[in-house]
Amino acid sequence: MAAGAYHLTPPTPVYPARPAAAPLPFAGFYVPRPLDADLPDFASIDDIHLKKQTFFDFLQPYVDAKNAEVRQQRRRLQLLVTKIKSGSTLRQHENVFLWELARNYQLKTDDLYDPVFLERLLHRVDVLPPSLVLAQAANESAWGTSRFAQEGYNFFGQWCYTEGCGFVPVRRRANASHEVKSFSSIEEAVNAYFLNINTFPSYQDLRLIRQALRQDAKPIDGISLAKGLREYSERGDAYINELQNMIYKNNLLARDKTLYP
Repeated sequence: MAAGAYHLTPPTPVYPARPAAAPLPFAGFYVPRPLDADLPDFASIDDIHLKKQTFFDFLQPYVDAKNAEVRQQRRRLQLLVTKIKSGSTLRQHENVFLWELARNYQLKTDDLYDPVFLERLLHRVDVLPPSLVLAQAANESAWGTSRFAQEGYNFFGQWCYTEGCGFVPVRRRANASHEVKSFSSIEEAVNAYFLNINTFPSYQDLRLIRQALRQDAKPIDGISLAKGLREYSERGDAYINELQNMIYKNNLLARDKTLYP
């Protein structure tokens, strides 16, 4: 993961999640953005059901905003792929869009018209179901109560490897050098998580599962994609089972409907 974030002062707790702000432009489209919101003090909520509901309702607007951006990136990419396959030449601004997309999704190429490159890019530029994102966030941040979430907006247990880029874990092995990354905002943390899942080699299985669901015209759901996260945790299959149980028990699949308006 990218390094260089600074240690943050814990924000003032406030309970309600705020609605999406006015949309911002992206590559000719408009993407809704959540308003800046203070982090709720999840630890102070004694009612378990209320704590979970507050957690999911607070974080989902950020997930939905990121998925809206990715959907629009993907839609434009698909149009360009169709244009290339028809034998047409891309305009300059279309070439720039493809180069920037490839750079953002960490995919190198010497030929934007290469069908293998375009197919690989389509596999990366794709949505992540809220059910999976929210289950991982709850799991990795202890329902938003961890020090890393409260002080550094790190809901996903993401690491970095430059000294000072985050928090030094208390139980870090003596020969380890990683830190738990600190982010400047929830949006930055969600962006980093999406990039990690959509680009890192360890999660290729997840991307292949997602590709197969698309080919079969099936919804992209968190239960299916969780099977591709064996490498996310040292717990392996036990981690996958834990995520799937969280999705089922908290009815998170219902939150995936935002992918299919």
